[in-house]
Amino acid sequence: MSGEVVNEPACTASSLTNYLWKDKPDPMKWADCVHCGMCLESCPTYEITGQEQHSPRGRVHLIKSVAEGKLEVNEQLIEPVFDCLDCRACTTACPADVDVGGLIEEARGQIRQAMPLTGVKGTVNEFFLKGLFPYQRRLESVGSLLKFYQKSGLQKAVRKTGLMSVMPKHLAEMEAVMPDIKKPVQKKYKKQTTIPAKNEAKANVAFLTGCVMDVMFSDINDATIQVLTRNGNNVTIPKKQTCCGALHVHAGDRDTGRKLAKQNIEAFENEETIVVNAAGCGCMLQEYPELFREEETEWYDRAKAFSRKVQDISKYLYDTGYEKPKASLHTTITYHDACHLAHGQGVRKEPRDLLLNIPGVEMVHMPNADRCCGSAGIYNMTNPEMAGEILKSKMESVPEDAELISMGNPGCMLQMAMGVKKYGRSQKVVHTVQLLQWAYEKEDEEKGYRS
Repeated sequence: MSGEVVNEPACTASSLTNYLWKDKPDPMKWADCVHCGMCLESCPTYEITGQEQHSPRGRVHLIKSVAEGKLEVNEQLIEPVFDCLDCRACTTACPADVDVGGLIEEARGQIRQAMPLTGVKGTVNEFFLKGLFPYQRRLESVGSLLKFYQKSGLQKAVRKTGLMSVMPKHLAEMEAVMPDIKKPVQKKYKKQTTIPAKNEAKANVAFLTGCVMDVMFSDINDATIQVLTRNGNNVTIPKKQTCCGALHVHAGDRDTGRKLAKQNIEAFENEETIVVNAAGCGCMLQEYPELFREEETEWYDRAKAFSRKVQDISKYLYDTGYEKPKASLHTTITYHDACHLAHGQGVRKEPRDLLLNIPGVEMVHMPNADRCCGSAGIYNMTNPEMAGEILKSKMESVPEDAELISMGNPGCMLQMAMGVKKYGRSQKVVHTVQLLQWAYEKEDEEKGYRS
C-alpha cells in the first residue's frame, strides 16, 4: 500500500447511515451546501417561524445528519421535512443550486417507509392517493357527483342552511371557490385519436390532461387544446395516460410515484412532444429520472428520454411561434409565478410574453411574484394553518388595481381564489392559456360580425 489517504464523500455506500430503506437521499444533492444562509429569505416557512429547522439549510443539515448516523429517522424528523412546501425557491436563491426539493422528497420517502401513516390519516391517504387519483373513471365519477351537487340546487341548499360551518374551515373555504364542473376533455374527445390542427398542421403534440385537472378544470384543458390546434398542432390525448404522481412523491409514496411514472412513460413513449398546462405536473414529469436513480438502467434511460419531451404550454407556444391575437381584451392583469413553473422549470418570461401580446392587456407588476401562495400540491389541506399564513402574505403582494390574476397551475388558482374571497378582493383568477383563448374567440366573433 502506498499509504495515501483518500478522502471519501460523506455517506458512501460503506459509511454509517441511518437511512435503512431503498431510494436514499442522494449525497450529491447536499455536497455543495456550505450553510451560507442565502436561502433563508427565500423560504416562506422560515419567514413565518424564524426557526432554523424550518429553513432550507436547516433541513439539509438534518437530512445529512441522518445519513452520517448522527440522527435517527423518527418523529423528530417529520415536522421539519413535511412542513416544507417543496416550492424550490431556495434552489433558485442558492449560489450552488443545491437541490433541496429533491432531498426533501427523498427524505419523505424514507420517513414513510420507516413510519407509514396509520389510523384516519392512513385511510384517507390510501383512499385518495392510491384508490382515486390513479384511476380516470373513478375521478370522472367523482366529477359527475360534484356536477350534480352544483346543478341540482344541493350546493345552494347546503350553503343556505349553514351546513358548511361544521366542516373544517379550510375545506369550507375551498368549497366556496370550487369551479364549475364541466365535461372532461377525456370524455369530450373520447372517440378521437387525434384532434386535428385547425389550419395547416405544423407539428404533432401529445397532451397530458392530468387527474384532478381534467375533473376540476376541464375548461382550461379544453382551452389548451383549442389554442394548440389553432396554432397548427395536431393534438393527441393518449388513452393510457394517468396521474403524474406528483402528489404521491410529495407525500413520500415513491413506489406509487414510480408505478405511475412507468405507465406514463409507456403511454407517451412514441410521442414527439408532451405539452402540459399544470406547473406541478410538468415539473414532476421532467423529474421522472430521479425516481429511477437506483433502479435498473432501462427505466432510468427511458425516463430521461421521456423528460426531455415535456414542455409547459406557455414555453411550447413561445418556442415554436404562435399567432398573436388581434382582438383587444381591455383589462389589467397581474401575474403570479407558480413555484414549479418558475423555480422548478425555469419558465418565467414565456407566459408573460403571451399576456403582453394580447392587445388591450395592461400588466401590473406583482412584488414577490414567485413567492409561494401556500397551495403546494395538497399542502393547504395537510398544513392549513401554515398555508393560510403564507396565503395572507401572498395576497398582500397582489396589486389591488389588477382585474385579473393570471397563473399556470390549478392548485395555485384554487388557493389564490380562496385568498381573493377571504380578503374581500374583486379579482378573477385565470389560467394564462385561458386569456389567450378568450382573445382568439373575441377575434373570431369580431370577424364574423364584420362579415
